[in-house]
Amino acid sequence: MTASLSFPVPSALGSIDQYVQAANRFPILTEAQELALARRLRDEQDVEAARQLVLSHLRLVVSIARNYLGYGLPHSDLIQEGNVGLMKAVKRYDPDRGVRLVSFAIHWIKAEIHEYILKNWRLVKIATTKAQRKLFFNLRSMKPDNGTLTTGEVAEMARVLGVKPEEVREMETRFSGGDVALELGPEDEDDHRVAPIAYLTDANAEPTAVIEARGRDRLQSEGLETALEALDERSRAIIRRRWLADDESATLQELADEYGVSAERIRQIEAKALQKMKGALAAYV
Repeated sequence: MTASLSFPVPSALGSIDQYVQAANRFPILTEAQELALARRLRDEQDVEAARQLVLSHLRLVVSIARNYLGYGLPHSDLIQEGNVGLMKAVKRYDPDRGVRLVSFAIHWIKAEIHEYILKNWRLVKIATTKAQRKLFFNLRSMKPDNGTLTTGEVAEMARVLGVKPEEVREMETRFSGGDVALELGPEDEDDHRVAPIAYLTDANAEPTAVIEARGRDRLQSEGLETALEALDERSRAIIRRRWLADDESATLQELADEYGVSAERIRQIEAKALQKMKGALAAYV
């Protein structure tokens, strides 16, 4: 099945534009081709299968890395780190999980790029825990506008991200006030040169927000339907009437009258169904 695919050995390229063009020329795999290659890699340790899986997804790395250009780091370096994440994803990919490689690889690519940014910014010394790193990459996209956060907004952001309110304030101050560059060039005698934080990407294009938005879209379509299918017919109907109605949602009493049970029984069915759906949706979060 994969024999007809053309995956030439990449040659040396002189510029990032040539690399991007080359990456976009590699064929996109069908689901069947992808599964066949992934099983060859898993079962036979087939290096050629791994190569084809990586090459067919190079354009994904280019796309994700482009969203991080506002951090002031070379596009080529971002792509290189993203490619490391892609290779890790290919190595760990399980073709029998029912998830396409592109969905699985996004998280590994993003993780490697995040690590690269964190290692190259003096600004993020405080981002030493998972929660603080999440704060660093989400603060700008979570701010309602470009103004200063209110006390309530700080408290809510701290709760959502699992950090202390003072950590939110400190990170906001660093983002708004600029920072000293990690290294000054020998020709630069300005001790207060502004670090790349001064020209961060616009919050609307924050890569974490973009990827999370894609995840929400997938959750609302494929994930939701899968979770609903896991319910029995009555529970599914109750959830649809209570939470997914296009017009006014049904009340507990209305459903109780319709099914000939108590409102408390409907509430119990609803709670149990939501809990079951939560477990089914875990694979899509």
